[in-house]
Amino acid sequence: MTLTTVHGSRQYTLNQIAKYIVAAFLLMAALSFFVSNLLLVKTTDDLLELEDTHQQLSDQYELMLGTQQLYRSELNSLGDALSSLYAEREELAQQNQMMGTELENLESMLGVLDAEPAATAQERAEVAKAAAKQRLFMLYGVPNGVPIQSERINDRFGMRNHPTLKKRTMHNGIDFKAAKGTPVYATADGVVEFAGYNKGSGYGYMVRLTHNLGFKTYYAHLDSVKVKPKAFVHKGQLIGLSGNSGRSTGPHLHYEVRHLYTPLDPEPFMKWGLNNFESIFSAVEEVQWESLSAMYPLNQAAQP
Repeated sequence: MTLTTVHGSRQYTLNQIAKYIVAAFLLMAALSFFVSNLLLVKTTDDLLELEDTHQQLSDQYELMLGTQQLYRSELNSLGDALSSLYAEREELAQQNQMMGTELENLESMLGVLDAEPAATAQERAEVAKAAAKQRLFMLYGVPNGVPIQSERINDRFGMRNHPTLKKRTMHNGIDFKAAKGTPVYATADGVVEFAGYNKGSGYGYMVRLTHNLGFKTYYAHLDSVKVKPKAFVHKGQLIGLSGNSGRSTGPHLHYEVRHLYTPLDPEPFMKWGLNNFESIFSAVEEVQWESLSAMYPLNQAAQP
């Protein structure tokens, strides 16, 4: 093969051309091999790096899923806690409202004047507590309530025709009709001044109690007595059983309330209680309650 150029002509044989082609091919193959190996190594490194990155992303994703689940659980717990707190707040609000209403009712019942409108509920409760203590002191130490569960009242306090003496006399107490053996109870705390058969009075078996502030109570015509002289008794304690002893026409209890030996109508004392505490001061005029109010601020109406 002859190749002619401006520089001249050259001749080549096919064997030489083939050699050049083979050499070029081998050279290209070698270059391709080395380049391919470099690219393969680089690709392998990139794949390993991608796998590491993928693993890290997977781990982060799982961590995010766990964190999200944890947040969701915490949010649910927080929601439950908020719901419970809201319910407790509503319950406390209702209780406060009920307590406020009950406190107002207690203040009204005790006659506590609202001298300080800005006072807190605790301060108002302390005032009501002090007033209640003062009133309970009176209600435990001064006769009140009924001494027996009876069928009816036969005779009341005042002038009457005496059933055995057959003349008009003063009846110093109240007669409760009751079957023989009916329990009789003390109407206030006190001391047993007398317990037994009272000769000459017509009272038969009787109990006489001395109470606070000069009051006395008499329980007469008993079948038997259940206390001894000089013993201390409390309000509601069993002191005897009703009967028909002494000057009596049938089983009953004769009950008297006296102040410094002066007989008083027992009926206002029988109706007296915490819910009408002020009533006794106007219903029983024989007792000088004004001097008592100087010791204890019990009668709100009497205060300046």
